[in-house]
Amino acid sequence: MSVTELTPMQKLEVVVGGEDVPVVRDLFAQAGVTGWTSVENVSGLGHDGFHQGRLLFNERAALALLITVVPEERIGALVAGLRALFDERPGVMFVSETRVSRPEYFR
Repeated sequence: MSVTELTPMQKLEVVVGGEDVPVVRDLFAQAGVTGWTSVENVSGLGHDGFHQGRLLFNERAALALLITVVPEERIGALVAGLRALFDERPGVMFVSETRVSRPEYFR
């Protein structure tokens, strides 16, 4: 199978504080997302300074990275919901085009 035979989709990567992970997961559910990957305790440097990945006994203060892949028609609702969240809370999202070999997993 060549790359051109793969199905185009949109990949959404979201970095938020641990306390906002349930909100992002709710947004995913409302948009009909069928699955996601969550990476907890990520580290990074941003507008609020450096964030350490592993804070003992305090997952809510650590950052999390949530990744999902959706069809083009679902990305708008996710972006709108996340922008509303980011009006009130810190976080960042990245949207990029991707291709998948089993599109039925993402519908």
